[in-house]
Parts: sequence; structure tokens; C-alpha cells
Amino acid sequence: MKAFIFSVILTGFSFIILSNSVMANDCDEFCQLEQVNAYFSALDKVAKKGSTSSDVDALLDLTHDDVKYVHVQYEANFTKDSWRKAFLRNIELSRYQKTDKNQIRILNSIAGKNHLAIEYSHGFIQENGDWEKTEKYLAIFGFTDGRLSLIKELW
Repeated sequence: MKAFIFSVILTGFSFIILSNSVMANDCDEFCQLEQVNAYFSALDKVAKKGSTSSDVDALLDLTHDDVKYVHVQYEANFTKDSWRKAFLRNIELSRYQKTDKNQIRILNSIAGKNHLAIEYSHGFIQENGDWEKTEKYLAIFGFTDGRLSLIKELW
């Protein structure tokens, strides 16, 4: 009888672990939008004057280990490691000069299977607190195991 009870408890425990694992990998449109917003917020920090390797690491920590960053026009095709090196090179060359007034915001999104098409804009927070957008851009974000695994810029 003890073996049977132990078996039932073990089976139930295994089911809970498996369910939590599946749920952790399941990322619906709301979850994906939260991740893209977190990505843009972290990207804003990296693009600011005085950003550091810690800011780059915080950005890349939001992504899947096998993330790919692709920028069609600039022919960029980075892995996580090569993307990190590119960010650090730009920091070293003082290319990032934005301030706390700069902010990226999502304007529109369309969900697909494990992907989001995102229309976004860089912008400036005005003295009165209003955000003024600049040009609009398009990017595709892909998700694997519930994490950002593709950022493809289409501008």
C-alpha cells in the first residue's frame, strides 16, 4: 500500500513539474508584448550616453541563448555573442549618445504563431511630458521556449 501511495504522489509531483515546465514555455501574445516592451526598454538604456557592458548584458539576458538579430538593410546577422561584441564596440567608440528623454514605443502589433510583427518608433519625451514619435519602423520578433529568439529589423 505504501508503494502505491508513493507511486501516486510521485506521479502527481511529476505532472505538476511537467505542467509548470510547459506553462513556462508557453508565451501568449500578451507575454510576447511584455517581452518586446522589456527589450525596447533595455535597448533604450544601451543607447544612452554612459551605457556599460552591464546594460548590454541586461538586454541580452532577455533573449534566448540561440537568439538571432538580423537587420535586412544593414546586412547584420548576429548571434548572441557577436551581437554583444557589436554593442560593446559601439560603447567603446562612444556611438551611443541618447538621453533619458529618448524612448522607443510600440505603435502597433500583429500576432502570428510564435512571432509578433511590431510597428514601433523612437521618440522624445517633451517638456510637457508628451512623447513625440519620429519615424516608424517594422520588426519581426520570434519566440522559442517562451523567450525572444529572433529580432528581424525590416527597415
